[in-house]
Amino acid sequence: MTKTGVAKKKKDYNRWGYLFVLPFVIVFLVFSIYPVLRTLYLSLTSYKGYGDAVWIGIDNYIRVFKDRFFWRDLWNTVKIWGVNIILQIGLAFLLTIIFSDIKYKVKGLSVFRAVFYLPNLIAATSVAFLFKTLLDWKYGTFNQMLMTLGLTDQQINWMGTVSTAPWVISIIQTWMWFGNSFIVLMAAVQGINPDYFEAAAIDGAGRWTVFRKITLPLIRPILLYVLITSLIGGLQLFDLPFLMNGVAPGTAGEPSGALQTVVMYLYKFGFETRQVGYASAIAYTLFFIILIVSIIQFKTIGKEEE
Repeated sequence: MTKTGVAKKKKDYNRWGYLFVLPFVIVFLVFSIYPVLRTLYLSLTSYKGYGDAVWIGIDNYIRVFKDRFFWRDLWNTVKIWGVNIILQIGLAFLLTIIFSDIKYKVKGLSVFRAVFYLPNLIAATSVAFLFKTLLDWKYGTFNQMLMTLGLTDQQINWMGTVSTAPWVISIIQTWMWFGNSFIVLMAAVQGINPDYFEAAAIDGAGRWTVFRKITLPLIRPILLYVLITSLIGGLQLFDLPFLMNGVAPGTAGEPSGALQTVVMYLYKFGFETRQVGYASAIAYTLFFIILIVSIIQFKTIGKEEE
């Protein structure tokens, strides 16, 4: 067979590859790309989930920018996420330093990994039910323990007080996700050449110096990944506040208002009041906010890296 014939046969054979990837491409287009484009179109219409979608241009986006409740709920989300990310990354970093320090020589890393990651595997509904039971202000285990130990003489309404409810959600989020951050950061640290740490130990560098001058710069790309993925998930927070508190109108001075996240606000318009067009505009506004903040994070950390 000539070279031309062999090349032609090989080309025909390679075309079978398109057949194998076709199911994925179809599913991706139907369930990923189409909903995104459809939501963009609906955000420019006055659509109620049924009937015809009436084109209104950018009126929904103008309404979003003038909607004080949207910005209130976005600020609620940012506060809950901010506390969560500080605790989550701080705890993950602390554990990473402890388990990666050659002077500590902590054994059983695989066991600790499994234990720390376990909360991430529990369904959000189960977590919400668990903590809603434990934090019940009348019969909850936490209040009973605090009163037994003499730390308080009355029950604390954890989810009914505006000063404690957002903190509770942030701490639960930290408990659920710090294990994932720890595993990612630990993998990044283990990927660093140990010669750097041995050289630093010979030079007499302390733990803080080693962390600041060696560990942190070399794991900065992974840290950027953790921060951006946490930002995306944090600003889309819905399950825990919804399951533990529900959707309620509320004001900023009420627990129901302090726990209303921007996605819960979107939910109310999309599924309760049936203002699908406006809900779509909220979704895209949130998307652009996440995009802008992610770019700022990327540019900031990238600039430090240079």
